[in-house]
Amino acid sequence: MNQETLNQLFQQTLPGERAHQAFSPMRGSSKAAIDSGAPFKLSAVAILLYPKNGSLHTIVTKRQEYNGTHSGQVSFPGGKVEPFDGSTLNAAKRESIEEIGIDMEAFEAIGVLSDVYIPVSQFLIKPHVFYSSQQEFIFNPSEREVKSIHQLALEQLFDEEAIIYEDIHLPNGNRIPRVPHFHQNELKIWGATALMLNELKYLLKGL
Repeated sequence: MNQETLNQLFQQTLPGERAHQAFSPMRGSSKAAIDSGAPFKLSAVAILLYPKNGSLHTIVTKRQEYNGTHSGQVSFPGGKVEPFDGSTLNAAKRESIEEIGIDMEAFEAIGVLSDVYIPVSQFLIKPHVFYSSQQEFIFNPSEREVKSIHQLALEQLFDEEAIIYEDIHLPNGNRIPRVPHFHQNELKIWGATALMLNELKYLLKGL
């Protein structure tokens, strides 16, 4: 899939929370939460797309272990929008440079996915999608934030056999049964990152 095709896809109506709900049926609506006055901190992530070995790829990171809600999880490069960023787009670019050291000049912004609200941390995520025709990149990960960087083949990730269901054990001792995960190699992706991936899957596959 080339950049022209991707640009056309992002001119369409997004699958939105239909894709989110399909991957997390017990989840409430992000839009409804914000419309009802739920407190939030604005954040942005970068979904970096590029061709490699005949397949569209993206980049995710595995977070370092720390005493916090999202410790050790798999995520897209991103973080809190700071006043000096000026926009969520600038924040997504800055965070990508800070977290994985990638050259964002190689990428062009092609669209956004639907906002995702995370009640536990009160972040409202704006997912910005970028495309590059390059196939290889030099990474310089932040040792403080990033344990590892992973390049994922979306065709493989979006195969129905790549979805597994596992219980999630929360730090407070609660358990969420049979949570769907995207599974590729040693990575198991759930939560907000999985919701964004599922919307991207719906968009690319025309669901």
